[in-house]
Amino acid sequence: MAVNDATYNLSFHEILTKVNNAKDKPKKLEVLKKYDTNELRMFLKGAFDEKLEWLLPEGKPPYTPNEAPVGTEHTWLKQEVKRMFHFLKNGNPQLSQMKRDNMFIQMLEGLSAEEAELLVWAKDGELNKHYKGLTGNLVKEAFNWNDDYMRNNT
Repeated sequence: MAVNDATYNLSFHEILTKVNNAKDKPKKLEVLKKYDTNELRMFLKGAFDEKLEWLLPEGKPPYTPNEAPVGTEHTWLKQEVKRMFHFLKNGNPQLSQMKRDNMFIQMLEGLSAEEAELLVWAKDGELNKHYKGLTGNLVKEAFNWNDDYMRNNT
């Protein structure tokens, strides 16, 4: 069962760290299901769905990490995820590449250092390298998604 907004105050980094630290697959699934939100689903789809093409260069862009402690002077990835479409093929075709790159850097600089890093890893398809056991198959199972990262109708 998903957590309601009143009790959901963990960053995506904190949630995925809980997945990483869970001892086995059933516990990892339990964590994803506990913190299931539309925003987390959108983020994980962007990270794992190979049909989505990020229109940004690979690697860490030149940005200044936000030094503010988590929970203070920064934006949250769960709020910014609704703007991710700007960085995906067919998301906002009118946007110039320079504007897209600058928007991404601005987003990274607004996030906590941990969540900015998380977003770069998601863009580069590297979440599974940093969070043990976090795979596309785990995400699909947790959210009852098919291979197109869409909800199963069964």
